[in-house]
Amino acid sequence: MVPLIQITADEVNHIIYSYLQDSGFLHTAFSLRSEGRLEQSPHFDDYVPRGELVELLTKALLYTEVETHCKGDGLITDCRTPFSLLKRHVCAVDMMEDIVNGVPEKVGKHTQSNGVLETMSKRKADMPAEGDNQDRRVKRSMEPETADANTGLLGESSAQKERLVTPNSERDPSPMSGVLSTVRLNGDISRKSKSTEPGPGDGRTPSKAILSLDGHSAEVFVCAWNPVKPGIIATGSKDATVRIWDLPDPPDDPSQFAAIPEKGPIVLKHLPNTDQRDITSLDWNADGTLLATGSYDSILRVWTVRGAFYMSHPQHQKGPIFATRFSKSGRWLLSASLDGTACVWDVAEKKLFMQFRCHAECCLDVDWLDDDTFASCGADKCIHIMRIGIPNPLRTFEGHEDEINQIKFNPSKTRLASCSDDQTARVWVVGTLASPSDALDPVPPQKQDDVLILEGHMDSIGSIGWCPNVPEGMHEILATTSFDGTARLWDATTGECLRSISDHKRAAYTLTFSPEGKFFATGSGDGWLYIYDIATGKQVWSWYAGADKTGIYEIDWQQTGKLNRIAMCLESRAVGIIDVTRVPALMASAT
Repeated sequence: MVPLIQITADEVNHIIYSYLQDSGFLHTAFSLRSEGRLEQSPHFDDYVPRGELVELLTKALLYTEVETHCKGDGLITDCRTPFSLLKRHVCAVDMMEDIVNGVPEKVGKHTQSNGVLETMSKRKADMPAEGDNQDRRVKRSMEPETADANTGLLGESSAQKERLVTPNSERDPSPMSGVLSTVRLNGDISRKSKSTEPGPGDGRTPSKAILSLDGHSAEVFVCAWNPVKPGIIATGSKDATVRIWDLPDPPDDPSQFAAIPEKGPIVLKHLPNTDQRDITSLDWNADGTLLATGSYDSILRVWTVRGAFYMSHPQHQKGPIFATRFSKSGRWLLSASLDGTACVWDVAEKKLFMQFRCHAECCLDVDWLDDDTFASCGADKCIHIMRIGIPNPLRTFEGHEDEINQIKFNPSKTRLASCSDDQTARVWVVGTLASPSDALDPVPPQKQDDVLILEGHMDSIGSIGWCPNVPEGMHEILATTSFDGTARLWDATTGECLRSISDHKRAAYTLTFSPEGKFFATGSGDGWLYIYDIATGKQVWSWYAGADKTGIYEIDWQQTGKLNRIAMCLESRAVGIIDVTRVPALMASAT
């Protein structure tokens, strides 16, 4: 049987001979022609295209890359180390996985922080590019990042050292050092912005009621409590890492406080991009066994609750992933990206099931209606209702005049709320969706008359949320926060503004409701967390992040069994954990 691939020395000599001639090395080509007796070869008159040698070597490199990166399970790895003809390839993914799994690899100098190896070199993170349309979608600081005095990293250049923050034992606690200090403000809300010390805004809350989880080396943007294992929380940062913390339960004695975790967090390292390294999205599946992460490196990743790698894919190659959402059953995973697409992933099969290309510009958010139907929104000012297996939208909502930052279905899944840079929020009626047989052709956009428009904010609206438990005798309540520094509560049926809250002095980034629907919390660039009673609109409690790096980027409220905690993602590189059961003002208002 004749081999399918045959390579002879005579063929190789002729290709090299042609390369030498094309490159102008005529004397060398003549020597090869004479010594190799190429004129006597049957291939001497064969036509060799210009650049053939380079093209064949390039294809060989591509084959080597595929051979190196295709594992037994067929997954595509996310190595970004270039291949070379002369240098041995050291796969960055292999090194990163070793670090994640706690297996040190002797490559250069490393130091150890929280059980995870980190390089000794220190690099200052860049600011977002000027004109970046996603600066409202992916929360980030208002000023350049400064170097971390607590990471123990060495080897900075002299220019970097000039930008370092001088270590201060009072201002800069060591990793896992414990609690944030208390500040007494005598109840004067108007003077709170002048405080320089972090802590509760009242004089009653013990300082130990708030834990500070330290370890990230840059701003923390996202966090998510595990839905099944209440002690576990995941956090994502601008430092290109996700950390999974395992927190102990507070003691039964109300006069005592939760201890600092004895073990450091599990660190899930993502490959840092040259300019942007932010972790943009975290989402647990319903049984709390898998965590999906999105980041600026455009690679979707899924991890187990113990930090083991489950799957990854670079399908979104043109830009960041802005949202990841598991379906309720856990069968599907959604991702939304700057490339304008929404992808549906088969979690069990660890592969892409379908990619939806409905948005003319970047896709900024997604939310599930049911296990087969979801909504997506984007910078093209459109919202699409999509169904798995059907390429065209079941319904399209149009009316926003600028990019749509966030969408959320109400608890009953009958209406969809959206917020936009056009300074409005809108509530859309989902209605009856087309059956699969009716959805072969695109459906006309919903008319403007069918939507409730909520107007009043003076700047972009970046966050929305539905109250999970409507007070008796009231319509559904929708909350919004804006870059105008205000938060508003709306009657989602009539469009009436129930409360306009203007305590913040800078952009309001995030909001959340307490799970039972009693309280409403907001976080801002001014460093303040405010908590309000929904029924009365009264401010019940507050907390200040401090004057240095003040931003509060995300809040997640957990309430299950005896546990009642609030997690805060902070610009100061820490994660604040508030034990609500140790806050007298909140406990008194809850009764």
